[in-house]
Amino acid sequence: MKEEIEKALSMIRPALQADGGDVQLVEVTDKGVVKVRLIGACCGCPMSKMTLENGIARELKKQVPGVKEVKAV
Repeated sequence: MKEEIEKALSMIRPALQADGGDVQLVEVTDKGVVKVRLIGACCGCPMSKMTLENGIARELKKQVPGVKEVKAV
């Protein structure tokens, strides 16, 4: 599942990088919880929660069966 998540993140990354940010995969638990770290301009951005929920989490859940939750760490 980790490889599928990395592949999905690589499709999301260009949009984040265009605004000076990025996302880094930290951990995938056995229960389908994906932990990511927002870096660059995304770190501390007031819109980062919305980016995580409406962008990253939605795409990961759509593209990778088994992803139950996405958390920022």
